[in-house]
Amino acid sequence: MSLAIPEEKLPAELSAFAAVEAAYPAELARIVDSLRRGLPVLVEAEKELTPYVYKCVRDRLKKETPPRQFLYLDGRPLSDMPPPQPGMGLVATIVFYLREAVRGAAEHRVLVLPHLDLLTTSVGGLTSEAREVIPLLYENPEICFMGFKDPSFPLPKVIENLFPRRESLLGVPRDRLGALVTQRESRKLSGDRSLKPYQLYKSVSGVNAVRMRRLLSSLTGEDYPSDTRPAYQQLRQATLVGQLTLPDVDLHRDIGGYARVKERLGKEILDVLAMKDASDDEGSMKRIEGLIPRGMIFWGPPGTGKTLFAKAMATALGAAVTIVSGPELKSKWVGESEENLRQVFARARQAAPAIIVFDELDSFATARGTYQGSGVEHSMVNQLLTEMDGFRKDELVFVVGTTNFVESLDAALLRPGRFEFHLHVPFPGADDRREIIRIYDQKLGLQLSARALDYAVKRTADLVEGQATRYSGDHLQALCRALARARLRDRTVGPLEIDDVEKALSSWAERPSLTPKEEKVVATHEAGHAVAALFCPHLPPIDRISIRGDLAGALGFVSYSDPAHRYVITRGQLLDQICTLYGGRQAEELFFDDLSIGSAADIQRATDIARALVEQFGMGGDGVGARRVEQGEHDPISETMKVTIEQSVSAILEEQRVRAHRILDENRALVQSLRDVLLEKKVLDKEALATLLPATKKIDAVATES
Repeated sequence: MSLAIPEEKLPAELSAFAAVEAAYPAELARIVDSLRRGLPVLVEAEKELTPYVYKCVRDRLKKETPPRQFLYLDGRPLSDMPPPQPGMGLVATIVFYLREAVRGAAEHRVLVLPHLDLLTTSVGGLTSEAREVIPLLYENPEICFMGFKDPSFPLPKVIENLFPRRESLLGVPRDRLGALVTQRESRKLSGDRSLKPYQLYKSVSGVNAVRMRRLLSSLTGEDYPSDTRPAYQQLRQATLVGQLTLPDVDLHRDIGGYARVKERLGKEILDVLAMKDASDDEGSMKRIEGLIPRGMIFWGPPGTGKTLFAKAMATALGAAVTIVSGPELKSKWVGESEENLRQVFARARQAAPAIIVFDELDSFATARGTYQGSGVEHSMVNQLLTEMDGFRKDELVFVVGTTNFVESLDAALLRPGRFEFHLHVPFPGADDRREIIRIYDQKLGLQLSARALDYAVKRTADLVEGQATRYSGDHLQALCRALARARLRDRTVGPLEIDDVEKALSSWAERPSLTPKEEKVVATHEAGHAVAALFCPHLPPIDRISIRGDLAGALGFVSYSDPAHRYVITRGQLLDQICTLYGGRQAEELFFDDLSIGSAADIQRATDIARALVEQFGMGGDGVGARRVEQGEHDPISETMKVTIEQSVSAILEEQRVRAHRILDENRALVQSLRDVLLEKKVLDKEALATLLPATKKIDAVATES
């Protein structure tokens, strides 16, 4: 097929029947050949295509000798058959004529069944009428059937097995598209007196020939336009069905930050598709199509913009999007969940190019054998695999599954050919947060000052106040919306400043109300953690200290800067962590006559680290040695070794506790000064700390909680 067809080579006029002949010549020829040989044929086609396909086949076979006799059983009266009883419904009338036809003369007769889906339930079961019809279908072997199956409805196997030959007429073959556009319509789609079928196919790949003629004939606009996008936009809007929409999300304009994610999505998917569109060689285009993954997994924490990236990809491709919630697909009725999936794919194919986004894919596609639910999830996974395996190479339908738990997905989904492209969308880093906030600043007219923007970026490096999670894109959007509401409510004039950002983040936060004595204990505890960390050479620098109770489950915390080395962890680093964990407890012991239970989580974590040093990392000293020790029923150890392990763990903990006590005792004044400043300021960032504390070295960016 030429990639550009001169206008004069296109048909001047084209009827719907001629369009069907032009669109499906090979398929029609195979149907006619099968019927000529007496072989029943099942045609998968949309309802509006059925009568046109029937007429094309009938006209071809009527020219033969002897001519074939056709009975089109659609429920309307037939002149050469006895009339049905008055008041019969549509299905009852079809069954009546079918019985008469099967038991009458059968030679050279083709019975056409255009409404086989009326004999089935929505989930492929048999209706009461179907139970009467099935014996009739098998009663007379002399009769040749031509049945039509709507792609939106499954047929029971007992009916499908009647048809040894099957043809699928879904959409229009790309190489036949040039025969379906008239010269007048081509003038609306091109500015250079030629039709580019591959460009047109991107907008109508899932549309059947009859519907395409209707869409093309309704095109409006000037001839030979300098900008053809409005004409193609008309076609795309007309192809949308169900909940499919055309998104308008620009990958770079509307999504801030995430440079690496954007680069990978561009290089792996968008750039490859752009190369296909720019190619002028049909063979090259087909090779490129074979390289494009049709199934993709976008995974990462909640609120990081996985669905937004899918919409941006759809915008770049000019594709329609339908967002499907996994839990909404599931039904308590047998077979209905699978039918819901079939319908989703059927609608997407009709509106191709399209992207189906399965939100919360893990809600039904967990690894088989691990889910304890009703079992419908396994059937849904099988149906999803069936639909994806049925993609044609030139079919522009993509499936994106979003999940927070990629490790829980069924392995069959993740193999090449299915969901083979995996895109990680993590929590936004500092640069990402800056770009996200800047985009919302422009969209919402916040007028953030440079200092306020810097503060917002730094402040959102912590965990979300009152929650044990980091700031995501959704949290940043909520922050900016809160700022916009405050600006509107307070009638603010001029740029927003740091205080405005802090109010939006914390003014409505529910924090514990501490007595002065309780607050002093918490401040002493956190000062102890911080000062102990200063004298542990393998820890990263302190980034922030708070005693406001703005971390879920903790009255105060010390957080550290990102570590210089994230992947190589040494013994010295782990020992320093244990020492710092004991800092809060030992500070309380130095300054008060009593101890609080605020150290419980610290001691638990310190014990876990010490036990890992002894049992997993072979760093327990001479008693245990450089070996891994498993205390379990499959690898039992002696009682003597158990005692030795416990002694080694206790020795590590006591050594670091004493070390922490010594550091704090030698720097008692520094602990007291830091405590007093904390009581006054409540929160100290690294700039404020720089005026109070000496410089330190660093590791593992983990908040020490109490």
